[in-house]
Amino acid sequence: MAPSRRGADPRCVIVTGMPGAGKSTVTKLLAGELPRAARISGDVVADMVLGGRVWALGEPVDEAAAQVALTHRNVAALAQNTTAAGFTAVIDIVLETPAELAILTDSLKCDWLLVVLAPTIDVCRSRNAGRDEAERWTFANYGGLAAQMRRSFEGSGYWIDTSDLKPQDVVEEIRCQMNQNLQPTGGESTRPSR
Repeated sequence: MAPSRRGADPRCVIVTGMPGAGKSTVTKLLAGELPRAARISGDVVADMVLGGRVWALGEPVDEAAAQVALTHRNVAALAQNTTAAGFTAVIDIVLETPAELAILTDSLKCDWLLVVLAPTIDVCRSRNAGRDEAERWTFANYGGLAAQMRRSFEGSGYWIDTSDLKPQDVVEEIRCQMNQNLQPTGGESTRPSR
């Protein structure tokens, strides 16, 4: 899976990472600083399902997986509509596999960049525990998710260890990567985590 695709502006920036990695904070800041940008939150899109909602890790497992796939397709449609209207789409979403990334990127007709926020597991746990209860994830498998993301995306995208970085510093790193280092399909645009 290529970490990015070169095309006509505007860009789509896909920011993923574990709960507590800093996705929401960073994507809000990034979208607010770009001249024309919209933030698309996977959580907000998933929350559109009210009747029959099954959480991503809920039961029955097959329905949870179907709703995760629906969320990814809906985020992809929003991103395509947003970029077609001349805005940069800044996506905040948890991705576990290259297939999930492909759902987002296959329909895009613009260049895109995958950014993986990768603080330590302890930092993610602490940040998640410190959130308001309404925003806190009930999640215990940080080790499994971290390993899955590493298997899926190591060598792809732009990895940033956000453990000791301020959100604005992360945004600056992403903006630098957007402006200087996008590669054509099949190329590498990798920054190892610290």
